[in-house]
Formats: sequence, C-alpha cells, structure tokens
Amino acid sequence: MGIKNKQLPLLENVEITDVAAEGMAIAKTEDGVVFVPFVAPGDVVDIQVTKKKHSYMEGRTVRFEKYSDERTEPFCEHFGTCGGCKWQHLPYDKQLFYKQKQIIDNLTRIGKVELQGVQPILGSVKTQLYRNKLEFSFSNKRWMTREEMDAFKAKTEEGASVPQSELNGLGFHIPKLFDKILDIRKCWLQDDIQNRIRLDIKKFATDNDIPFFDLRAQTGFMRGIIIRTSSTGELMVIVIFYENNKELIDKVMNHLRENFAEITSLVYIVNSKVNDSITDQEVVLFSGRDHIFEEMEGLKFKIGPKSFYQTNSLQAYELYKVARNFAGLTGDELVYDLYTGTGTIANFVARQCREVIGIEYVPEAIEDAKINASLNGLNNTQFYAGDMKDILTQDFINKHGRPDVIITDPPRAGMHDDVINTILFAAPKRIVYVSCNPATQARDLSLLDGEYAVKAVQPVDMFPHTQHVENVVLLERRTE
Repeated sequence: MGIKNKQLPLLENVEITDVAAEGMAIAKTEDGVVFVPFVAPGDVVDIQVTKKKHSYMEGRTVRFEKYSDERTEPFCEHFGTCGGCKWQHLPYDKQLFYKQKQIIDNLTRIGKVELQGVQPILGSVKTQLYRNKLEFSFSNKRWMTREEMDAFKAKTEEGASVPQSELNGLGFHIPKLFDKILDIRKCWLQDDIQNRIRLDIKKFATDNDIPFFDLRAQTGFMRGIIIRTSSTGELMVIVIFYENNKELIDKVMNHLRENFAEITSLVYIVNSKVNDSITDQEVVLFSGRDHIFEEMEGLKFKIGPKSFYQTNSLQAYELYKVARNFAGLTGDELVYDLYTGTGTIANFVARQCREVIGIEYVPEAIEDAKINASLNGLNNTQFYAGDMKDILTQDFINKHGRPDVIITDPPRAGMHDDVINTILFAAPKRIVYVSCNPATQARDLSLLDGEYAVKAVQPVDMFPHTQHVENVVLLERRTE
C-alpha cells in the first residue's frame, strides 16, 4: 500500500474552484478533476492524491499556499477529523449559497425540467445545538492522531504500559473506518446536556473497569448511547449494552438515574448482533416513561426509542409549513402522504383537508402514526404499512379514491419506478415532493415531467455546517 501511495502524484499550487457532492470541494488540474475535503473555493493548496480513477481523483491537502476569502475559523476542536460538520470553515451565508446552487444544478442538469417559482433557501434559525438526537459508540481502541500514535509507540518501546483509560473512546465513527471511534470531548450539535452525559458515563465506566466494546473482536460490554431531546424540554437516554449482565446494567443505569434528574425517559437495549442496528431489538424501560413528546402548532408527537423524527425540530416546522402551503388545501381534499414515517406530515395537514392516507414501510412507525393521530383527536387519517410499490397500486387507489394531492417524502434513493407509474395513474392535481437528496429528486421529476410541471421550489436547510439540504417542489398537472 505504501509503494502504491508513493506513485500517486502530488499536485502543487492548485486552486479550489467549487463545492462538490458529499461535502467535498473540487479543483480542475492538468491531471484531471480532483475532489478534496475541508477546503473552500479560492483556497490554493498542495494536494496529495490518495485515489486515482479514469475520470477523477481524490486527495488530501498537505499544504495551504493561500487561504480563500470565503473562509471562517471552525469552532469545533474535532473539525477535520470528525466527518460530521465538514463545512464549518465556510461562513453560513456561503453554505446557503452552495446548497441553493446544488439544488438548481441538480434539477436542471439531471432532471432537465423547467423551473418556476424558485425561492431563496430557508436558513436554519439555529446553526449550533440544533439537533434533537445524537448517537455515540464506545470503543476500547479509539482512533488516535499520528502524534498520539507516536507517543503510544514511544511508551511501549520504553517498556511502559499504557492504561486502558487512555485507549477508551466514546464518540463518532471515523468516516470510511467502520471500527474506529473518534473520542469526542465537546460536540456542538445538540444541547450541552449530551456532552455532560457522554463524558460522565465514559468516566464512570472507565473508573469501574467496565469494558468498552471491541467492534472487531465482538467483545466488551458498553456498546453505545443515544440521546434524544425535544422542544418540550424532555430528555431520553438509551444505553446499548453488548451483554445481558443484569448486575452491570443496573450499576450503569442507576448511576445515570441518580446523577441526571433531567432524564425523563431512561431505557436500555442489549444488542449482541454484529451490526449496530437496534430496530429489531427489545427496549427495556428502566425509569421514567418509554417516550418523550415533541410539539408543533399544538399537535403532540410521541417519540419512542426507535421512532423517526426530523432531527432539527425548529426547521422541521418550517419544512412542514412549506409542504402544507404547497399542497394548497381548502378542507375538501383527499391527501395521500407517501413514506409517512410516524405520520408527522400527515397529522400536520389533517386539520386542513378532508382525509389523509399515510403509507410507510416500517410497521412500528405506522403504529406511532396511529397513536399520534389519536393523541391529537384526528379522526380523518388512515395509515398502512408495507413496501410502497406493493401497497400503492392501482387497486389501492380504486378502493380508497383518487387523491387530490400527493405528498411524498422518500428516502435518499428516491421513488421506485412502480411508485412513479402509480402516481401518474392516480393523476392528482398537485404533487408536493419533499426530498433530502436533490439528485434522486431530479431524476424522479424528469419521469413525472410529461404530465406535471414544476411550479415552485423551496430549499430548506436542516443541517447547518454540512452539505445536506432538503428541498420541496410543487408540481401541478399539465392538463385536466
């Protein structure tokens, strides 16, 4: 591997010209296009190429020759290592500029659709501490910087032993390194309570010789922790253990209960699988309630340990208002809400239409959707669980009625061709397409373009300091 890397070129005095996908920036050189992280348009840098393909290269910056005027000082000590907030070095107004540009470029270049009513992106009111959910992983062999590795090597060569406390980590996965965890000292994504809880549980487990998880060896005890907050002031903590050792579980959970009165829902999960997914695991309530509540326009939404809810609560409200406004509801419409999740959008628009039918793949999410409808006294909603292409068929539409409006919020992969064909069969007057991936949204819009015209576009920034952006598009049927 070392010899191979030495054969890759060092590109000198390269000017970064634009922002690309996945948080990368782009430069065009005589050797070809190169993608580089953690740089800004206007930077002039020396780039060590790390990967070379036929049509592009990837590299890392080894030296800055000139800093761009578009730069600002990152506020997080973990910037450049943690893969979470890759755009901290860009002022927020520039982040919004490039997100808006990304939306327009995708819709025009990939979708090749005519755009009308393009609105300026809605920036997030909060650019720090805006998330309501974070997930952290334990590791008994945390990721180390080169300097830490050198110090570790020097100690061992001198015959000194390195205490396990120096190797333990609790934080985020290093990008592209599945078994490496970056130990996080302070994270700016969520209310500071998560910093206090994370640091406290790490210290408690280390002081009491409770083993951290070894992902490669699949051994250890402390596996992960999930912290969920809400705008109502409630706090849920989910601890994930690898072994069902009741004595140790009680020790950890009692410590949290006794030291953090703010926790209103304290639960745990024993996950002995190879992968980290908890969707198929039993949740055990230790103290408090097994849920928290989010609130929006007087509507309550019950959130359990496995529930999906937009992770930026304040911006979720702005996003849903855009979707409802685009739907143009008068009180007499039948609305289909595709990929409804826990029914947040469906319940949010239910008071402005005649009936809402929500469809979602995950059965547990549909149960949450029904509970949320009941909590809010909504009796004009129906929810169905199953694969979208299998549920949303011509027979389903013939049975339940042709929708006046379809709201769709698919996963990043976009909509299946069968779903698009059924939407065309349903022929609603309006389609409101909410997307977290403008590239797949553009592809789907091109498939709808023969029957539907884009009438409005509203980008919404849900994730400041990242490349991610949500976009809402209104489509109207071309002919009656």
